[in-house]
Amino acid sequence: MGALLNHQEHQEHQAISAEADVVGRAVVDAGVKVHRALGPGLLESAYEHCLAHELNARGLAVRRQVAPPILFDGIQIEAGYRLDLLVSDLVIVEVKAVEALAPLHEAQLLTYLKLSGLRLGYLVNFNVKLLKQGLRRLAL
Repeated sequence: MGALLNHQEHQEHQAISAEADVVGRAVVDAGVKVHRALGPGLLESAYEHCLAHELNARGLAVRRQVAPPILFDGIQIEAGYRLDLLVSDLVIVEVKAVEALAPLHEAQLLTYLKLSGLRLGYLVNFNVKLLKQGLRRLAL
């Protein structure tokens, strides 16, 4: 019985807010639209610009190349890492144009989520035939 309660508590802790989930669905839909229009083969920056434009057109606030500080040993350090897109201050989107997503890409996004305190992020690799092959949703 105790294990069941712990599992239920864990599931509740892992729940993503409804607002973040709506933003996440918009990220996926916008990514599909951009991919259908452009196809694979461009640089990450081209996809990033177009995805940000499409999300803005959908009424979402998008910030590109956000450089949040790292809180380490009680101080804020400007460490030079950048979030490709921060959507509605709820969802991190890392844009890729690589042959295949690697575990390192997932580790990068998970670290960004942890450092930012956000719960939901997407890896979007546009260098694929169908976008669903290059899409990963990660949540803390």
